[in-house]
Amino acid sequence: MTPNRPGARGHAVVTGSSSGIGAAIVARLLREGWEVTGLSRTAPRDAVPGFTHRALDLLDADAAAIDVALAGLPHVSALVHAAGVLRVGRLGELDQADGATMWRLHVAAASLLADALLPRMASGGRVVLIGSRAAVGVAGRSQYAASKAAVVGLARSWAIELAPRGITVNVVAPGATETPMLHDPARTLSPPLRPPIGRFVQPEEVAALTAFLLSPEAGAITGQQIVICGGASL
Repeated sequence: MTPNRPGARGHAVVTGSSSGIGAAIVARLLREGWEVTGLSRTAPRDAVPGFTHRALDLLDADAAAIDVALAGLPHVSALVHAAGVLRVGRLGELDQADGATMWRLHVAAASLLADALLPRMASGGRVVLIGSRAAVGVAGRSQYAASKAAVVGLARSWAIELAPRGITVNVVAPGATETPMLHDPARTLSPPLRPPIGRFVQPEEVAALTAFLLSPEAGAITGQQIVICGGASL
């Protein structure tokens, strides 16, 4: 299926669209009238009007695979990179393969997608990268924090390059969010802490901010990391 709903608000490419924050962003954008192409390894079970799925494993993707996944898409007016993975480890026990995996997914994949889409994105385009509050540093998550800090560097650099074209680039950085990643057994060495508001961030809250940053009203916001942490940063 090719996105072609008359009067659609725009066409967004969203990675990690099959679960967690990515799925919440897809649902929010569809409700707001966007056409959405989701990039993920697995497709949703039910067909949804306005949504197209392209199978892609971003951990193994190179530029050629990205081009194949994006081939034939209509004009893309927004990119949301929400695919993510968390691996934890303290000094003396760091797994370099885990670090490389997080770098490939959070940083290298974002670079490949941006390189393929942004040169031909029209004025008014939008980019949102899903980062993490952990980018400032968290004990036991140094490799994850480093990859998410790099995402901020990408966003700020691209924001400077693209500002003359009217394209914004921002990072939405959630704290502990109620997704499958929150309960991943792999993070037992660094369990999530409940923020001061007394509950975890909801994926829909991250999706709402993302949708705003994709809107025309957010045209003056670029190169920023906006944290949603329930007070955990205070």
